[in-house]
Amino acid sequence: MVRGLGRYRPGGHPMELWELTATEAVARLRRGEVSPLEMVESAAARIAAVEPRINALPIRFLDAARAQSRDFPREGRDHPGWLAGLPVAIKDYNDVGGQLTTFGSPIYADHVAPADDRTVATLRANGAIPVAKSNVPEFAGSHTFNPVWGVTRNPWDLGRTAGGSSGGAAAALAAQEVWLANGSCLGGSLRIPAAFCGVVGLRPSAGVVPRGDGLPAFDSLWVDGPMARNVPDLALMLDAMAMQTPHDPLSRPLPAGGYQAAMRAGRPPARIGFSADLGLRKVDPEVAAICEAATRRFTAMGTAVEAAAPDFAGAIEAFQVLRALLFADVRGGLLPRERQRINPDIVWNIEKGFALTAEEIIAARRARSALFHRVARFFDEFDLLACPTVAVPPFPVEQRFPTEIAGEALTTYIDWMFLTFVVTLTGCPAISIPCGLTKEGLPVGLQLVGRPHGDAALLGQARLGEEALGFRPTMLAT
Repeated sequence: MVRGLGRYRPGGHPMELWELTATEAVARLRRGEVSPLEMVESAAARIAAVEPRINALPIRFLDAARAQSRDFPREGRDHPGWLAGLPVAIKDYNDVGGQLTTFGSPIYADHVAPADDRTVATLRANGAIPVAKSNVPEFAGSHTFNPVWGVTRNPWDLGRTAGGSSGGAAAALAAQEVWLANGSCLGGSLRIPAAFCGVVGLRPSAGVVPRGDGLPAFDSLWVDGPMARNVPDLALMLDAMAMQTPHDPLSRPLPAGGYQAAMRAGRPPARIGFSADLGLRKVDPEVAAICEAATRRFTAMGTAVEAAAPDFAGAIEAFQVLRALLFADVRGGLLPRERQRINPDIVWNIEKGFALTAEEIIAARRARSALFHRVARFFDEFDLLACPTVAVPPFPVEQRFPTEIAGEALTTYIDWMFLTFVVTLTGCPAISIPCGLTKEGLPVGLQLVGRPHGDAALLGQARLGEEALGFRPTMLAT
C-alpha cells in the first residue's frame, strides 16, 4: 500500500505520490519518509491507470524495479545528482541490461540488451531505478509511432501526437507516470516532445552528458539529455546524468556545486532577442503570438526584449546534409539486408547520406562553422535567444508529419522541425519550457537558447522564466 502525503488537492482529495515533483520525491526519499519500493508501486499504479490510453511506456520491467528497490542501499549519498531510489523512464534507444532495446524497429523487436549502456549505468549509480522504456519513432523522427509498439498519444488530447523522438518520455511525464525521464536529441527530439506535452526538455551542450559507444565518438549533433515536469526537476535529472568521462572525447566537467545550485543562483537575462521564425520560413500565427507574449513576460524582471536573431541563412540545407551523413554512418549498414523492414523516411535519409558529394559535405561544414561564429557574436550582446520550439501545435496522430505551415508547402518529413534543428547546428544549449495553450487547449513550448557552453546560466534563466509564466497543467485527457 502506498502511503498518502498528508496534502490535499482542491476538493479535499488526498494527493498521491505520483503527483509529487521529482525534487519533492527525492527529498522525501533522502529523509526516509517514503521508500523506493513505495515509489515503484506508485508508478506502477499510475502506469496501469493511464497506459492503455497513451502508450508511452510499452516496455515495462516493474518486477526488476521492485527487486532493485528492495535491495536499495539505505544510507544516503550526499551529492547533487543522488536520486535516492526514484523510478525513472529510459528511452528505447538506450540499453537497460536484461531488457528489450528495440529502437521501434521490427529488426530489433526481440533484442535483449546484455548490459546497461553508459547513460543508464550513470543514472543507476546515481540512485535511479529504471521502471520502463519510453516509446520512440523507428530509429529517429519527431512523431512517435512504430510498427513494434504503435503510436504514443498526447495526454492533453489523445488524438494528437506527443512529438518525438523522446515522445514516450514526454507523454509519460505529462501523464505523471514517472517523475523523470531521459531523452536524446539530434533535430529536436528533447525539445519538440516537451513542447507538445507541456513539460520541459533540455538539449545540453555536447559533452555534458556522456553518450554510449553506439554513436560516432566525435559527433556533436546527437546528444543525450534530461526531461522533467519543471525546470528544478530537470536540473536534478541533469545532475544525475552529467559526468566527465575518458570514454567520451567531448566530455566536460560539471559546474562547481552542480547544475541545481547553478540554477538556483541564476539571474534574469539583461537582454533577450526574440524571433518567431528565425528568418527562415512560416510559423503558425497562433504559436508565434503565444511565444512572443511569453517572452515579453521577462520584461517584469527588468529584461530588455528585442526583435533580434542571428542570421541563420543556409542552416536548413546544412542540417539536412549533416543529418543524412550521420544516418548513413550509423544506420547505413542495415540497408543491404533489411531495407524492406525500415521506415521509408529513414531509408530516404540514409540514401541521401550515401549520395552526398564531397562538395556538398564541405559546403555544409563551412556553413555550420560560419553560423556558429555569427551566433557567438550575437551572444556578445544578448543573453538569450527566444523563439517558438515548434512552428506548429501538436498535429493529429494519423498524420506522419505536417506537409504545410500557414499555407507554405513542406517537402521532407523533417521540414517542420526547422526551429530546433537549426539551433542544433549552433552547438548552443537550448531548453523548451511550456508557455501557454492554443485555443484548442494544446500546449505550446518556448525555446530558450543560451550562449555557447552556457548550460548552467540557461537553467537559471529558464527557471525564472518558468516562474514568471506561471504555466501549470490543468486537467489532462488521462
